Amino acid sequence: MGNLLTQNTKLKKTSKALGLRVFNFGIPAYKSITGKITCPFADECIKFCYARKGAYIWGNVKPAFERRFELTRSSDFIVEMNKEILKKKPDYVRVHDSGDYYSKEYLNKWIEIAIHNPDVRFYSYTNSVEILKSTVLPDNYDIIYSMSGKQRHMVDIEVDRHARIFTNRTELLKFGYKDTSEIDLYATKWFNETNRVGLIIH
Repeated sequence: MGNLLTQNTKLKKTSKALGLRVFNFGIPAYKSITGKITCPFADECIKFCYARKGAYIWGNVKPAFERRFELTRSSDFIVEMNKEILKKKPDYVRVHDSGDYYSKEYLNKWIEIAIHNPDVRFYSYTNSVEILKSTVLPDNYDIIYSMSGKQRHMVDIEVDRHARIFTNRTELLKFGYKDTSEIDLYATKWFNETNRVGLIIH
């Protein structure tokens, strides 16, 4: 099946800085080659999505995203991911450095994986606010709602962990957000005592 868990540049940097094994899982950004939507509630984020450019669309990379997407739709996904976790031994898994929870059934597969692997912490940025808010997550799972999707009106910014994009660090800090532009885990509940996650546009 190839590598299911990989490390993008930011996660390599995060792993090195914190002395942790942080891996990511990605599927195609926004939609697959066959036209299936992988980010059903994406909105303005489509314009600046880093996963639709650069290394993510290189000829040797794109097919791997498609293969992973097809696996998520099969009954083998949970078994294969559990095997990969056993092999790679991650401390943290970022679910979706590209793509999103495209259905409740798919989200439930990830929850089952997290339950099977209680010593691993899982986290995601997501625009799929409604299905996440109607789901009970295990303690080793954290969600950061993106404020650039179609369901952003459902995010309670006083309570929910959420991410905003800023043009510079001064502005980000002025509004009380934690800068997670360099170290990815600073977005999570385990490293961020606030519910405010800030990213500088790049």
